[in-house]
Amino acid sequence: MVMEIPALAVRDVSYRLADKVLLAPLSFTLRQHEFVWLTGPSGSGKTTLLKILAALLTPTTGTIAFRGEEITALKPETWRQQVSYCCQTPQLFGESVYDNLAFPWQIRQRRPEKQALRASLAQLNLAPSMLEQPITDLSGGERQRVALLRNLQFPPAILLLDEVTSALDAENKARVKQVIRQTAQQQPMSVLWISHDPQETDDGSRVIALTRMEAAQ
Repeated sequence: MVMEIPALAVRDVSYRLADKVLLAPLSFTLRQHEFVWLTGPSGSGKTTLLKILAALLTPTTGTIAFRGEEITALKPETWRQQVSYCCQTPQLFGESVYDNLAFPWQIRQRRPEKQALRASLAQLNLAPSMLEQPITDLSGGERQRVALLRNLQFPPAILLLDEVTSALDAENKARVKQVIRQTAQQQPMSVLWISHDPQETDDGSRVIALTRMEAAQ
């Protein structure tokens, strides 16, 4: 029987800043198409872990492998094409929603298809007419959904989500979860999603739980 190579393998990864441990050694794997929640109280290292996986921080110890190859052996641009990190406070740019959704197309030297962009907005209960809306007019929940859609224009192999539905009501939280799950099933994508909401994570998915005690060791 051939053993499946995980999409992502994290081995004894930790992070220390001076004398402070921000993430205690942690090991886990993500399979292709897998949807996993990351939970734990503030200070347990959840966001630190996602930043390490997104190559925004360098771990103090441990290794990270993507499909069997350590990411340190990959060219930085190669890894950035495989992993996408969406944070709780979305950073939008340009002037309009279109500027943000068109960007992933433009960096791939492809002409943005407005019909496809409008259809993606509708997926998350956003009006297709919002495509030309200035980003300064968006609510917090709208900004979160636009940032998420920007990351999903070309689904990555590894999608990292940090409290991306914190500004949404229950209906839109459920819709976002549904779209993420469908994308992970249809594409070779794995999802690691930080949440503090017990109702959100009580859906039978695998949960990786960090504790403050672990982060303080």
